[in-house]
Amino acid sequence: MNYMFEAGFLGTRAPFFMDMVTLIVVLLPLLLGGTVLLAKMGRYEAHKITQIALFVVSVIVVGYFEYGVRIGGGFDEFVKGSSLSHSFIFYFLIFHIIIAAITLFMWTKTLYFAPKDHFHVRPLEERVSPHVKMAKQTILWINATAITGIGVYILLFVF
Repeated sequence: MNYMFEAGFLGTRAPFFMDMVTLIVVLLPLLLGGTVLLAKMGRYEAHKITQIALFVVSVIVVGYFEYGVRIGGGFDEFVKGSSLSHSFIFYFLIFHIIIAAITLFMWTKTLYFAPKDHFHVRPLEERVSPHVKMAKQTILWINATAITGIGVYILLFVF
């Protein structure tokens, strides 16, 4: 697993695994947009499969990230290269973790309750389902997680 700590490909001080995770974080909102389009086109089974797949991949990516951070020496090791204050980056990281935890809860809840909603029996125009409302909120949380995650990356490896 030494490849994880080789130089990344984004041109910063970040190791490979951080660049990989950051790339996936950037792509996630775009991929989610694609799954929403599937639902709007009435392709509900494809929407369901891609949503579950993105969720599972995201959880695996978080595990990969956590493993890399732990093996790489933890937050204190990564913050050493930044010109910004340790405490500023730490509090921003805590903010990001809170948003990410809420996102995990929301996304899990949205996936869990989706089959119970039976939204596929009503035309899209008539739909104001609990699933759609919850999904819109979840997408906002996922976007906030992506934005703050990119922020953490920038604070640690650009400045």
